Amino acid sequence: MNHEITPTPSPATDPKTYTIIIYILMTLGLFTGVFGLVAIIMAYIKKEDFKGTVYYDHMIYLIRTFWAGLVAAIVGFILMIILIGWIIFIAAYIWFIYRITVGFINLLDSKPVSTTSWF
Repeated sequence: MNHEITPTPSPATDPKTYTIIIYILMTLGLFTGVFGLVAIIMAYIKKEDFKGTVYYDHMIYLIRTFWAGLVAAIVGFILMIILIGWIIFIAAYIWFIYRITVGFINLLDSKPVSTTSWF
């Protein structure tokens, strides 16, 4: 008798779990940039595998959040010389936290996120 065994996906390959891990790493990236870099690499690696699912939108959302946050942080850092940089830096930090929180809540509710909106 020939029985085929269908492998059960591990939590690490489950799209929702994988996306949760990326959100957690992005959050940790607020404190140490290394985690943010790991998260963005993971998002780029898996985004095509998630095409056609709600998780693809989350990958695009996270990638755009990362790059926009990084650019804003760099601009803020450069402009700290004239003190306005602190305002930009803090605003970017708050915006990044907001985006990660909204995205994570939508993910837990299995909802898509807007890949074109700034908020």
